[in-house]
Amino acid sequence: MRFSTRPVVVAISAGTLLLAACSSGSDSVTSETLPPVAEVEGESAAFNDADVLFAQSMIPHHREAVAMAEMALVPETEASADVQAIATQIQGAQDPEIEQFTNLLDSWGQPVDMPGMEGMDDTEGMDDTEGMDDMEGMDDMEGMDGMEGMMSAEDMAALASLTGSEFDTAWASSMIVHHQGAVSMSQTVKASGSNPEVLALADAIIVGQQAEIEQMQALIDA
Repeated sequence: MRFSTRPVVVAISAGTLLLAACSSGSDSVTSETLPPVAEVEGESAAFNDADVLFAQSMIPHHREAVAMAEMALVPETEASADVQAIATQIQGAQDPEIEQFTNLLDSWGQPVDMPGMEGMDDTEGMDDTEGMDDMEGMDDMEGMDGMEGMMSAEDMAALASLTGSEFDTAWASSMIVHHQGAVSMSQTVKASGSNPEVLALADAIIVGQQAEIEQMQALIDA
């Protein structure tokens, strides 16, 4: 099914083309779970269920990647300079992408949350520099680990409990799997999506995150 809506301009700058996202998971979330999408009148780029599902999926996927990046940037984890540099890159790329995906969904008249995922976007407390052992907000991540690349709340809490070189290795390994999930999701929407902005974002995710996977693998192998 195809839909049309008013023109949407998604700014994709050189800085935001390098996206980072995120552990291979199940295929439990499919386009079949999407609510019916009513046709919207207007001139513009078409979109379909695959575009909507991709945008809805990438928002929590990106949020978790940003949370993992923030974890690497707090003093408590004692992450290396190399890990902090990659974390900063991920944070800088994916925060704007969350806004882009949100704007697309709003312009289509579609909900930001996937069916059954309402309220899952509350990650407050995940960037606190105090109380890392408590990992406030991690309970809100429950249920997200069924999506490709997503970690469970327990995995996130375990990662936050590590420090130094142990944290670096575990963080890079987890983020590699997270990125592989995002790449897989992007390849899927390239085959079934139709919206030009979505397809451009998918291309950027594939290129940017494959490069970051190589960077992180080099850190692990060093």
